Amino acid sequence: MSEAPAKKGKKKFELDPRLASYKGVWVFVEHERGQVHPVSWELMGEGRKLADMLGVELAGVVMGAPGDETRQFCDEAFRHGADLCYLMQDDILKDYRNEPFTKGLTDMVNAYEPEILLLGATTQGRDLAGSVATTLKTGLTADCTGLTIDPDNRSLAATRPTFGGSLLCTIVTLNYRPQMATVRPRVMAMPERDGSRTGRIVEHALGMIEQSIITKVLEFIPDANQDKPQLAFADIIVAGGKGMKRPENFQLIWDLAKVLGAEVGASRPVVQAGWVDLERQVGQSGKTVRPKLYIAAGISGAIQHRVGMSDSDCIIAINNDPNAPIFDFATYGIVGNAMTILPALTESFRQALATARKAG
Repeated sequence: MSEAPAKKGKKKFELDPRLASYKGVWVFVEHERGQVHPVSWELMGEGRKLADMLGVELAGVVMGAPGDETRQFCDEAFRHGADLCYLMQDDILKDYRNEPFTKGLTDMVNAYEPEILLLGATTQGRDLAGSVATTLKTGLTADCTGLTIDPDNRSLAATRPTFGGSLLCTIVTLNYRPQMATVRPRVMAMPERDGSRTGRIVEHALGMIEQSIITKVLEFIPDANQDKPQLAFADIIVAGGKGMKRPENFQLIWDLAKVLGAEVGASRPVVQAGWVDLERQVGQSGKTVRPKLYIAAGISGAIQHRVGMSDSDCIIAINNDPNAPIFDFATYGIVGNAMTILPALTESFRQALATARKAG
């Protein structure tokens, strides 16, 4: 009687010995005109979780012109969870330019060898992350919606939507370091600020001269359109989808938003139909939002839209289809005609707010 063949076990991953010295989690602190982009602190909170899973230190990376401002950014990094901060100061770094920032960040990675490097998926972060990953010849997972540590190999497991948002995939960078990822604003929760936290600062010189840089900053021209939508930072959003039937019905979304002091959002089909501007699109190919209240009218709740708003504190869904996917994750669901329900909600809120003002 022959013995059954032994079952093959899962092959244990072994990190290339040359990469064993890479330790720690880094978060690039993005700032412009004296203001740190909130996504940096959101990533600091997520980086703290990853560092604790790995049992390593969390570091912030601050690059900028010499002065108290950049050191203050380091102090804020400590208050949001960092153990230490790598600081690079040089007049060349006063304004963001790809060449000096890529060299500076690449040099620091090669000198101090972090195993994970996180950046915001902003205009600046995407530009810098791609250049640094290419220079270092390492992996980069863009626009992530989830980050964790694979317990089997201590590698970063980065989850992001793919195939137009219809699927979620988790990407692991094994024998390359650092493991890099970008995350869009408002995808991760803002960590609680601890004013008592301090840390150490490690300074590193850029070692570059202005004459060697091709790009020059001649003038800074602020965005003239100050009234553009700020969905990513709105506390209340009223969003509409193709269930609103006709573009003129979308005025009902605007009416409710005006009463609530809310921003107006939309699903991708509505934007593609030309009912609203692209800047109001919520979803994988639009904005990621995390408001206190999200009212979705006539939106089915497909994965492409869901990944952009499912972390809202409270979701109220209005749809005439009781089997719409959005009811699977909405806090409250209203099955009915949005063209009837929205005007009723608008009037109810208007009266309630008027009563509150009189009382107080």
